[in-house]
Amino acid sequence: MASNRPAPTPSFVPDFAPDEVTGESSGEKKPDTFGYGVRQDDETWEPWNPTADSVVPIRGRHRVSKQRGGGLARSSTVLGVGVIAAVGAGGMASAQTGKPPVSISLPDLPNVGSLISDDETPEGSSTPLTSAGLTTADTEEGSADAGEALRSRIMLQAELQQDQVDREAQQAAETAAAKKAASLAAKEQDEAKAKAAAAQEKKEEAAEAKAEAARLAALAKQFTLPTSSYTITSTFGQAGSLWSSGQHTGLDFAAPTGTPIKAVHSGTITEAGWSGSYGYRTILTLDDGTELWFAHQSSIGVSVGQKVSTGDVIGRVGATGNVTGAHLHLEVHTSGGTGIDPMAWLRGKGLNP
Repeated sequence: MASNRPAPTPSFVPDFAPDEVTGESSGEKKPDTFGYGVRQDDETWEPWNPTADSVVPIRGRHRVSKQRGGGLARSSTVLGVGVIAAVGAGGMASAQTGKPPVSISLPDLPNVGSLISDDETPEGSSTPLTSAGLTTADTEEGSADAGEALRSRIMLQAELQQDQVDREAQQAAETAAAKKAASLAAKEQDEAKAKAAAAQEKKEEAAEAKAEAARLAALAKQFTLPTSSYTITSTFGQAGSLWSSGQHTGLDFAAPTGTPIKAVHSGTITEAGWSGSYGYRTILTLDDGTELWFAHQSSIGVSVGQKVSTGDVIGRVGATGNVTGAHLHLEVHTSGGTGIDPMAWLRGKGLNP
């Protein structure tokens, strides 16, 4: 503590001073005891109030820590000691000089303990000025609070980042779903168009088939098969040593000798007579220039230049020429002279050999 000058010996000693503990008088005189409010000349003292001139500032090793901005010291113990020392020094100075006491007044202040409580911190500061008086638990609690706050901020930032990632993922998923839906819709639309086109095509084909059937039905009334009660024994293009060209050039209708041969369509007889390996042969030329050859006849019933109609008998089935049995050998030649398949030609006219 700061050193103070020794107080002067009081000029009086009360005869009987009360006991300091019990307050009762023991009847014994106390030597050299300072009695407040009592003078040796029995005059009552007035309360003494120190002035700025009478109070000497106390300086020493124990300095009171001040709060930031000119606040009071944090330690109530040090402040209390300084106040007591100042009051004692001022009293002694007043007693030595004999000056009358000067009355001063102090504003009502809260108690020193509340001003320097360790629970409060200086304005503008988030931490105590000193760790004096703080326990290890308090320090750990403060560190834990700071760590928890940092952890909370980190977790919040992580949650915000995760939310952003989730939103981006959701947006990407929605975009992908929209693209997929658009692709599926386009695919379904294409399939629907394809089905509609196929249905339309099928409908058109059905209409065409119906029209062709009607056309063939009409042609069938105009064309007829060359004979009846027959069996197809050889077809067009069939290979074999029996034919001089190496392949068959017509369509053979095997039938008994004498079976009537009819004009397939109306036309003009342009040839009728013997023709070597063909035997007796009749050629019927149609209006479009197509030639029908009827060969291997046993007899001929028409003459050259004669007009015939569909179904007219023009001869009889026979076995003349290069044959192995009675049959009608039918060939079809275009107007240019090229031989074609008689089966296909007859079917094109609505006939089914």
